[in-house]
Amino acid sequence: MEVTMAKKTHASKDDIPVEKMGDYEVRAVQWGGMNIGFEKAKSDFDVTPYLKGLPDNLDQSPHWGYVLKGEFITKYKDHEEHVKAGQIYYAAPGHTTIVKKGTELIEFSPIDKLTKTMETIMKNVESMQAKR
Repeated sequence: MEVTMAKKTHASKDDIPVEKMGDYEVRAVQWGGMNIGFEKAKSDFDVTPYLKGLPDNLDQSPHWGYVLKGEFITKYKDHEEHVKAGQIYYAAPGHTTIVKKGTELIEFSPIDKLTKTMETIMKNVESMQAKR
């Protein structure tokens, strides 16, 4: 889902191609070892089923970001956190997320950690599509 724009070090959201997973949209670039994404949920989106196969079936990549609109819930083994518009956040490794409809955010993730998570997510997407 990541797009690298190696020769540029800035971009507007509209400059970055959109990738979709159902009603969830991501426009991402990779700079300086980080994946930077504009994300938008057009319906409620629970990432949990897509994490199957990762340790504890949870996202092991850390994420930092800012919520522009809406809200999401990050669930850990022992607690959950509600993050709302206007807040910055850190999602530590070992979480899953439920993004509410209408949420828009900007997220930063280390490429090496995110790549492992995205490989598993894409395998699960393919598996789910094959079962349809």
